Amino acid sequence: MKYKVLNKNSVINYIYEIKEIADYFGTDEVEAKEIGDGNLNFVYIVSSLQNKNKSLIVKQAVPYLRCVGEDFPLSRERMTYEIRALTKFKKITSKFIPKLYHTSEQMSVVVMQYLDEHIILRGGLIDKKIYPNFSDHISTYLARVLFYTSSLALQSCDKRELIDEFNGNVELCKLTEDFVFTFAFMENETNDNENVKNNPLANMLFDDMEFKEKVLELKYKFMTQTDALIHGDLHTGSIMLNKDETYVIDPEFAFVGPFGFDIGALLSNLVNNYVHHHIVTGDQEYKKWLLKTIEEMLKMFDEKFFDLWDAQENSSLILDGYIDDSALEKYKSKFLTNILRDSVGFAGCKMARRVFGVAGVEEIRGIKDKGLRAKAEKMILQIAREFVLKYDSINSIEQIIEIIER
Repeated sequence: MKYKVLNKNSVINYIYEIKEIADYFGTDEVEAKEIGDGNLNFVYIVSSLQNKNKSLIVKQAVPYLRCVGEDFPLSRERMTYEIRALTKFKKITSKFIPKLYHTSEQMSVVVMQYLDEHIILRGGLIDKKIYPNFSDHISTYLARVLFYTSSLALQSCDKRELIDEFNGNVELCKLTEDFVFTFAFMENETNDNENVKNNPLANMLFDDMEFKEKVLELKYKFMTQTDALIHGDLHTGSIMLNKDETYVIDPEFAFVGPFGFDIGALLSNLVNNYVHHHIVTGDQEYKKWLLKTIEEMLKMFDEKFFDLWDAQENSSLILDGYIDDSALEKYKSKFLTNILRDSVGFAGCKMARRVFGVAGVEEIRGIKDKGLRAKAEKMILQIAREFVLKYDSINSIEQIIEIIER
């Protein structure tokens, strides 16, 4: 089918041409509503008027950046990589990926399960909801996806095929290079310039050459490391959950990149939420739960990744008989420490970019009181700066928690 942009009327005609979806709705009358609130794509919920339990999500990429408009062209091929990533992730860890009913690279469309009993994690955290299984679920997802798409599990030919399949996602990688590592730390037209104007905090950030030099190190890692298939934008807005289930969505930024990038993205979002509650709600118990969640997520990831590696008999990296057990244990320990360090550095970049960059987060930009927002921004930048400056000397999760609390 030739590509065309769908709207709330034409999307119904489109999905009814797909037999599996027509069978799903049967003779029911349906309606479509546009519910997308992200930066890139249009998202519709198509629902039966006769049966409220029958609904599907239809997501389409359009050839521009949605949050800016048609004046910012962006290839819709990003949906190609989202479709491929969802398919890969589903094979590796199906429990944490929604059911896919239909995908079309030609139409840049994916039709998937409607998670009506789940909410976006960011909103849940702002509302101080407790998710007792989240750290276990997300650490399992991260460990399995990162391990099984790396050279620790794949043979060289398979790894290179994976790189070829995903590293054409150049436009969205460039967006990350620009918006996460560059524009937010200098004067740029895309920034939240009303907040930047006459703001001493912005001037301090833009003039902080020690910080920016370390950011360049991390940007270079992002641009050159091909460790594993990463989601590429794994923030708390890309996770839907309830107390029992966790689903990862929206991997349009997926490519083969650094181990620590997705972990760092999640860490940054959890710290942003911690700052929100420190400044706005003052809820000490919830702050304790957030710190415990960060600690558990990082510790469980480390343990699960290590266990997967222990169970792997062979890989393109290590052949049986090459190294003795004692030396291998030391190598693995250093390897995982380096993942932790990079995660902290990437977290610092992603926290800092949310303050003045184009894509703010509700935890900070949603604070109505200007004085409280300024305090939150200052605290975010203090933690982010320490993360970035010290990332390559971090040796433990306890050090990360100490930086946040201090």
